[in-house]
Amino acid sequence: MPASTESPLVSTEWLAQRLDAPDIRIVDGSWYMPQSQRDPRAEYEREHIPGAVYFDIDEIADTSSPFPHMLPSPEKFSARVRALGLGDGNRIVVYDGAGLFSAPRVWWMFRVMGHEDVVVLDGGLKKWKAEGRPLSDARSHASARHFTARRNALLLRDREAMLRNIETCAEQVLDARSRGRFRAVEPEPRPGLKGGHIPGSHNLPSAELVQADGTLKPPAELRSLFETAGIDLSRPVITTCGSGVSACILALGLAVLGHRQTSVYDGSWSEWGAVKGMPVEA
Repeated sequence: MPASTESPLVSTEWLAQRLDAPDIRIVDGSWYMPQSQRDPRAEYEREHIPGAVYFDIDEIADTSSPFPHMLPSPEKFSARVRALGLGDGNRIVVYDGAGLFSAPRVWWMFRVMGHEDVVVLDGGLKKWKAEGRPLSDARSHASARHFTARRNALLLRDREAMLRNIETCAEQVLDARSRGRFRAVEPEPRPGLKGGHIPGSHNLPSAELVQADGTLKPPAELRSLFETAGIDLSRPVITTCGSGVSACILALGLAVLGHRQTSVYDGSWSEWGAVKGMPVEA
């Protein structure tokens, strides 16, 4: 799939042909659920796409928050990505080790901070390795680059906005967690969280959007999945999940379909399920 300002995805073939392009920066945005017992930074240091830098969503975050990997301030985000050599004038290509899991979160973060020239590598490192493409264990020595943060609040929702939306129903809410967690029939992976979902929300497990090779399903299949989940693609959508990671897979899928009124509830269930007094359905 060719890169364009319209598509949020690029193919492994597209990237392989442009590894040395001066305006392209490659980002390893790998992150895994704690119970997976995988260390994404150690995996990055062992092997990554040549030239890639590692983006740690647990550190490039509001580390003062009690909730996991919440968005950092624009000032912190700018400082961190500048140090990684990412900035104005770059086309940023994000991938992850699972194929398509945490890279959409990094894609969304850059867009929230005003950098629209960012895409996700379809199939990620999983597909790249399966195709026998080059790998490196060399650390990047990218020079610092200026990054201008312009926070785009249209892509972001907080707890207060979610509470108001329960009353107004102005935006559809789509939950990316498993059906069991959504219905409170299987436990949450994080301790101390009640089960269930935000009242009035719909459910589409993010894993259903991803094919076995780690690539996103074709647009026609994505459209069918969203519509079967009860989503009217002509109306605004807020995506949510456990901690704001897999919600971004849904946001990516909607972007592929040209949906332009998509936002992400950053706190997601880690916040909603922990704060006392939040309304819950099961």
